[in-house]
Amino acid sequence: MTSGKNGLTYAAAGVDIDAGNALVDRIKPAAKSTDRPGVMAGLGGFGGLFDLKAAGFSDPVLVAATDGVGTKLRIAIDTGHVDGVGIDLVAMCVNDLICQGAEPLFFLDYFATGKLDVENAARVVEGIATGCAQSGCALIGGETAEMPGMYHGGDFDLAGFAVGAMERGTALPADVRAGDVLLGLASDGVHSNGYSLVRRIVELSGLGWEADAPFADGSLGAALLTPTRLYVRPVLGAIREGGVHGLAHITGGGLTENLPRVLPEGLGAEVDLGAWALPPVYRWLAETGGIATGEMLKTFNCGIGMVLVVQADHAEKLTDLLVAAGETVCRLGEVREGQGVTYTGAWA
Repeated sequence: MTSGKNGLTYAAAGVDIDAGNALVDRIKPAAKSTDRPGVMAGLGGFGGLFDLKAAGFSDPVLVAATDGVGTKLRIAIDTGHVDGVGIDLVAMCVNDLICQGAEPLFFLDYFATGKLDVENAARVVEGIATGCAQSGCALIGGETAEMPGMYHGGDFDLAGFAVGAMERGTALPADVRAGDVLLGLASDGVHSNGYSLVRRIVELSGLGWEADAPFADGSLGAALLTPTRLYVRPVLGAIREGGVHGLAHITGGGLTENLPRVLPEGLGAEVDLGAWALPPVYRWLAETGGIATGEMLKTFNCGIGMVLVVQADHAEKLTDLLVAAGETVCRLGEVREGQGVTYTGAWA
């Protein structure tokens, strides 16, 4: 066999297969730490295998979700604080799965970059493994794509794919009715939505990412990179307790757009803004950007990351259960005849 005149290699074109192999070796222990009942084969094959019967299901319906982290990645890349975005990636997917009443079972990730930095990529994937372990979800596969010419230098993008299951006939939302109570679970910050606006506000403020955060301890960049809260274990516990009719993950579109997604035709939600205090990060964003309340509620979670629609006579018991599981819970309002979300009161 003859070689080309210029002796080109894939590495010379910007793709380092050896670095990719080194990354796989580095992350295998992290992936292994997420094993759970049902996992049959993890990293290394052409696909991941999972046994639903071994996971305890008798008549399962599969539920799938996919998402990314959005332009929050820009802050992570620019500051070098990449450890938490893997948790964000998992949370954005598994928090959606539980809204259908499903238990997250396994997760796959897609990491694409212009130039593979094994250390940085490993930190991201180790964060993904942390999020999976905290959600009882196994990391059984993924893809690392080194694509020079598509991404500049060390820039990267992430996508996540989660699969869960539930027993047939247990899907949510179900039986939502007027008079049901809305229980809000506190968020851990901005989570992973609205960061194009966040970055614009930071630009207007004149602050750099390493400046002291005006609303929290530490740097502005680190504070804005607080990972998305994982609600899986407490919410699954509430579902098993009974009385949960629906769940809304408060992501892009805020309460205004996400709550109606779990309400039947003819029903709306009444939310009392006085039920919770607007967190300092949101107060700073609103004041610095001159953002109206309606725009805040339509763009950000505003301090409420998950809403449970529950049977009224179960509200107190479920609140106690969620608080015992570590959640901060507030009674936001209730389901009413009508359409959309109506807001009353004002933030404290």
